[in-house]
Amino acid sequence: MSQTNLTDRIKPDGISIVSYLENLQRGDYQIPTFQRDIVWEKENVKKLWDSIYKFYPLGSILIWKTDTKLHNHRAVGGHILPPDDSRTQFQYLLDGQQRTTSLLTSIYGGRVEGRLDFDPTLFIDLTIEFSNDVDDTSYSSRFLFWDEIDDKGGSYHRNVGRKKRYDEGVIIKLLDIKKDFQGIFTRLNGISDNKILIDNLWRVKNVLDNYRIALIDLKGITVGEVCQIFERINQAGKPLDIFDIVVAKTYRPKTQTQEGFYLRDLIADFRKNSNNSKFLGIADIDYLQILAILIRENIQDSGIQNITPRYLNDIKSAQIEEIWAETKPAILKVFDFFENHLRIKTPDLIPFRYFYMTLSSYFYKNKTPDYDFIKKYFWYYSLHNSDLLSNTTHLSNHINFLQKQRNETTISFDRFLIDKDRLRLASYSSKGRLSRAILCLYSNHLPKDWKFMDRDVISDNLFFSTDKPNLHHVFPTGYISENMGSNNLNSNSLMNIVYLTQITNLAISDKNPLTYIKDYDIPGFDKVLQSHLLSDRIVQWSRLDTMLENALDLFIEERVETIIKDLKMKLSGINIEVIDTKGTEKPEDDTIENEQETPVP
Repeated sequence: MSQTNLTDRIKPDGISIVSYLENLQRGDYQIPTFQRDIVWEKENVKKLWDSIYKFYPLGSILIWKTDTKLHNHRAVGGHILPPDDSRTQFQYLLDGQQRTTSLLTSIYGGRVEGRLDFDPTLFIDLTIEFSNDVDDTSYSSRFLFWDEIDDKGGSYHRNVGRKKRYDEGVIIKLLDIKKDFQGIFTRLNGISDNKILIDNLWRVKNVLDNYRIALIDLKGITVGEVCQIFERINQAGKPLDIFDIVVAKTYRPKTQTQEGFYLRDLIADFRKNSNNSKFLGIADIDYLQILAILIRENIQDSGIQNITPRYLNDIKSAQIEEIWAETKPAILKVFDFFENHLRIKTPDLIPFRYFYMTLSSYFYKNKTPDYDFIKKYFWYYSLHNSDLLSNTTHLSNHINFLQKQRNETTISFDRFLIDKDRLRLASYSSKGRLSRAILCLYSNHLPKDWKFMDRDVISDNLFFSTDKPNLHHVFPTGYISENMGSNNLNSNSLMNIVYLTQITNLAISDKNPLTYIKDYDIPGFDKVLQSHLLSDRIVQWSRLDTMLENALDLFIEERVETIIKDLKMKLSGINIEVIDTKGTEKPEDDTIENEQETPVP
């Protein structure tokens, strides 16, 4: 790309306040519906005008010029914007709606959302002398709204002086100065000692005519780039997501001959499903990418080859409508699989969010899903030594693999490789793929509480805050820091972690394991430990009231072996290779799925 083209793509410009607002009212600019609701505050509007009055620079207004048609807000600050139906190129405000609304309503009046009885028209008190002081607060009395002027027939004493100045013609609407500067100037010239009044009037005139709002035009910018640019310039707000753009692009108003379509409502209604699953709250982008995969898999020549912004941007409302009836039960079966077959109660633990897409594709119109097979599928890829579902090439391969099983083709898993040392080093503080997978494994065994041994720790119904499942160190970190002994492994290893209720966790605190285990050592406790993939070794130490200097290391080694034994049962029939790379350098477990531009065949 030439340097000239680069400069044309992102081009700064400037325009006067009046011209900018006139262009907006004429329909030259549109505000897409993904723009956030504004928070209109009187003080902020006054500060905005104080900055303009002092010719301070404001942040740029970002304009995206594109031939992509989006669903727009039809009104801004109570002002109806003309429709854009006849246009072939559109100019969308990506950033600057707050300032635009404030400027528009300040000059032209209008309506503020949630304050229907309030008049946002701004007045200026020309008697307030201009000051360049840094801590100047005169703007608060210089710029006024009608509720700060109206004395309600003299009954509102605070406003009596202002109402008098309004009646004398020295508190004036900004709009009147724009419309009738010469008439106001002539009238003020007839007032003695009028220097401050005339100076302020000319300053407002100068502001309206010459203060230039900074615009940045984006032209020839892809949807993916637009999202990145929006996020980087909008640090204080929610980032713009490709989901927002697809919502705006696929919107269809209801007519007499056609039903309306609004993707945001479609997903919101689905989330209201009566089962109240936490998985219903997965991110908007997850739902959108599930739809992309199902459209690609089930609609011929859809044009959707991948789940990257480049292809998500091409999704059509008709495509979503075509698959939606069968998509809903497919997604619910995925959630049910996680919650009730694998006993994972929260999406926070899912090792790869791409599982939502691969399994939705598997369940779509599948009347005979093989749950034993997909359980193996989940544990195989979640705990394999390598990250085998971390990009869109993997995603494509997984969907093809699952499709072969659906077609009753004889398929087999490749060798399953697991490294003992990666299990030892998997951290309590990590949110990586392997750490989440280990916590899924613990949850899968429906761990029992140590005090109330007939009670599941992972529960759907939490009636008290003390019922909530907590992650507990069997060898508490406080205890280990004081009694390290000859242990080499970190107490934050997930091999030293179990699920317990909050009240049990608090009762144990940082106590010596030899001491606190005695409180739970009653008949049946051995089975409770088994539900946590633990042996009774720690109970034996407690009964002897002694343990070796490297007890934590021994405890972790035994937990590693127990987990591997459990995986061999879960992955029966698969060639499993166990290695131990202790002492060698390994990559950190920080898997992030990479949505590369790799077309899905």
